[in-house]
Amino acid sequence: MDVKNSADEAQLKPSIVLTGTAKEGSAGPPIGLVDIGESEDAYLFRVALPGVRKDQCKVKCQVQRDGRVHIEGVMTGVGLLRDSSTVYQMKVQQLCPPGPFTICFNLPGPVDPRLFSPNFRPDGILELVVMKHRTHQTADWYSQR
Repeated sequence: MDVKNSADEAQLKPSIVLTGTAKEGSAGPPIGLVDIGESEDAYLFRVALPGVRKDQCKVKCQVQRDGRVHIEGVMTGVGLLRDSSTVYQMKVQQLCPPGPFTICFNLPGPVDPRLFSPNFRPDGILELVVMKHRTHQTADWYSQR
C-alpha cells in the first residue's frame, strides 16, 4: 500500500457535525452522508438528504472561503402523507423525524464562495460544485502554461 495515497485518502474524509433531527434520524436511511470529489479547479460534493423534498423543505447552503460548508433546513411534518386526493396517516416512520437539521463539514481546501453551482436532485441528493480559491500567482502560472 502506498503511504502517500493512504495519507491523501485520510485527508479527504471529512469530519461531519450533525445536529437536530439529522442526528436523531438513525432508524432509516442516514441523513447527512457526504461524498467529496476533487478536480484541478473545483470540488464537487454530494449530501444525502433522504426524505427531503425540494418543494417541502427549505434547505440553505452556505460555503465559506476556507472550505467550510454549512447546510441547514427543516424537515416538515410527515405524519400525514397526501397523494392526489387521499390522505394517509403514517403508522411506520423510518425517515428522519420532522424538525430542524444542520450538516457541517470542511472541503479539503479554500474555495471561492461566489462560484458554486447547486443542484437538488429528485433522489434527495444535494450536489454542489464549487471552484477552488486561486491566488493571483497561481492564476498567472496557469495562463503561462
